[in-house]
Amino acid sequence: MMIINTNLRMAGFFDLAACRITRLAHTPRQLLTWLIVFSGVLSAIFLNDNIALMFTPLVIELTSTLKRNPVPYLVGLVSAANIGSTATIIGNPQNMIIGSSSHIPFLTFSGHLAPIAIMGLLISWVILVFVYRREFTPSPLTAEKPPDLQIYKPFLIKDAIATLLMIVALFIGAPISLAALSAAAFLLITRRINPTRVFRQLDGPLLVFFSGLFIVTGAIETTGSLGHLFSLARPLAQAGVASLAGVAAVLSNLVSNVPAVPLFRPLIPQFSNPQLSWLTLAMATTLAGILTLLGSVANLIVAESARKRGVNLSFVEYLKTGIPITLQSLSIGLV
Repeated sequence: MMIINTNLRMAGFFDLAACRITRLAHTPRQLLTWLIVFSGVLSAIFLNDNIALMFTPLVIELTSTLKRNPVPYLVGLVSAANIGSTATIIGNPQNMIIGSSSHIPFLTFSGHLAPIAIMGLLISWVILVFVYRREFTPSPLTAEKPPDLQIYKPFLIKDAIATLLMIVALFIGAPISLAALSAAAFLLITRRINPTRVFRQLDGPLLVFFSGLFIVTGAIETTGSLGHLFSLARPLAQAGVASLAGVAAVLSNLVSNVPAVPLFRPLIPQFSNPQLSWLTLAMATTLAGILTLLGSVANLIVAESARKRGVNLSFVEYLKTGIPITLQSLSIGLV
C-alpha cells in the first residue's frame, strides 16, 4: 500500500486532490466539507495512515495561504481518515488483520460498515463546526491563484489502473495481501521511474513503528501480561455488541488500536456470532482511535508532521473534538 501511495504522490495525484478541494471550497465550512469528503473516501481505498501522511503538509500549506487556523482542519483530516477507513478491509491496518483472520468477503465487510463511516463523517463535520464556531463563520475564502500542477499523466493513468485492478481483485475475494502486493509489483515494472526512487520515499520510520507495535503485542501474548485483564474482560466482551465495543475501545486507547486487534484474535472465533464480533471489533477499534492523539497511528502522524511545520496540535486541544466525535460515532455504529 505504501508503494501504491508513493507512486500516486510522484504522479501528482494528491496535489491534484488538494487543488480540487481549493477550487470547490468558497467558504471555511465548504473547505472543511471537501477536506472531510476527500480524506474519508481516499482513506477507505488507500490506507488512513498514508492519507494522514500525505495530506497533513497540504492542509498546513493550504490554511497558511488562506490565513485560516490550521488546527480544526487538521482534526477534520485525521477524524475523516480514521472514520473513512472503517468502511473497507484495506482502510487501515487493523481492518486488514481482521479481514485476513475472519475471511469476511470485501463487499460484506463494506456493506455493514460503510454506512457507519458515512454517518460518522457527517457527525465529525457537525461537531467541528460547533466547537470552532469562530473559525467557521460564513465568510468567503480569499486566496492567491494556485501554482500550476505538475501531473505526470501516463504515470497517473498506470496508478489508476493498478488501484482499480486491486479493488476488483478484492471484490472477487482475492487475499488482501496478494491483491495489494500484485498492484505494487505492477507499478514497479516501469521504464519511466526507477523503482529505487520509489523505495527511497517509503516511510521507513513508520514501518519500524508498526514492527515495534507487533513485537510488543507478541510479547504481551507470549508472557501473558494481559492474561488477568483479559480474564476479567472476556465475559464483558462476550456479553454482546455494546460490551465488546466498550472493551475494544478501552484497550485501543491503552495499547493503540493496531496492536489491540491481535489480542482479540484467539477469542473471537469462540463467540456465538464470530462475523458480527469481527465487524464490531473493526468498527470499535477504528472509531475509538479518534478519542485521543495516542489512539491511532494516523493521529500521531498528523500531530508529529504538523509540529515539524510549526503547528501545535496539543493533546488537550485534540480532546475538545476527539471525545464527542468518538462517542457519537460509536453510538451510531452500535445502533
